[in-house]
Amino acid sequence: MKTSYREAMREAIRDAMRRDDRVFLMGEDVGHYGGCYAVSLGLLEEFGPDRIRDTPLSESGFVGAGIGAALGGMRPIVEIMTVNFSLLALDQIVNNAASLLHMSGGQFNVPLVIRMTTGAGRQLAAQHSHSLEGWYAHIPGLRIVAPATLADARGMLWTALEDPDPVLIFEHGTLYNAQGELDDDAGPVDLDTAAGRRPGGDVSLITYGGTLPTVLEAAERLAADGIDAEVLDLRTLRPLDDDAITATVAKTHRAVVVDEGWRSGSLSAEISARITERLFYDLDAPVGRVCSAEVPIPYARHMELAALPSVDRIVAAAREAVHAGG
Repeated sequence: MKTSYREAMREAIRDAMRRDDRVFLMGEDVGHYGGCYAVSLGLLEEFGPDRIRDTPLSESGFVGAGIGAALGGMRPIVEIMTVNFSLLALDQIVNNAASLLHMSGGQFNVPLVIRMTTGAGRQLAAQHSHSLEGWYAHIPGLRIVAPATLADARGMLWTALEDPDPVLIFEHGTLYNAQGELDDDAGPVDLDTAAGRRPGGDVSLITYGGTLPTVLEAAERLAADGIDAEVLDLRTLRPLDDDAITATVAKTHRAVVVDEGWRSGSLSAEISARITERLFYDLDAPVGRVCSAEVPIPYARHMELAALPSVDRIVAAAREAVHAGG
């Protein structure tokens, strides 16, 4: 069936709430307004205010309430409007949700799912456009996932709700309007493995989330030039699928990591280090990286686009890797 990323996320929430009475959604404007990105539109009318709960503008407060509900046996889905606002709940996420299982000696799991929008490309300026999922991928005790396709938008939520520990789902804002075909019987997907999105033999392009469409476009342009690029969608950022990363780079002997986060201290740096640790003698060229410019994301359209990973920059990095390898 034809659907959108936004509608796939909504159907995932609806399906979870029908499956399990313990599941409820809470966050800013998720009820009467239907969600800032219209993901929860219509769910209040279907499930009522006890299960679709509008919260005050207090991320620390309602994330804390979600942690308490999870400890009490519920299965909360907490929506934070944007990753930038999640910093107001950093104490709750890092010091409580991620740590309680360890600090309780294994007695208390926190089966909490937190959804938030990430990424730029929508002219929403620096307060609403950063890609901070790499920060959270640094934290033990959290699982970090980034659905990039309709099937993953539809299928990751239920699997996340079955996890006994906290799962953070990062939904890139540019994907909500993406449309395509989704199987009528689309259901839960695993959160443990990366996915090959395009086979190739010359260079591995490794990415996730909102940059996947850009990387796939770059791969098509490279193909026109006779360069066969393989595209790997990480899907889960913590824990990383080391085996999938190793397999693609062992095959092509060249890698370019595309990450909308900033280059310094980034997820791309971690992936590059792991490739070098495992496959140093298999590499025919240094690992390339394409990241956002080291600036707060600008508001002006032309400056915003200049700051983000682009098809041209990805193509240039891939060509450099291929030509460096002879």
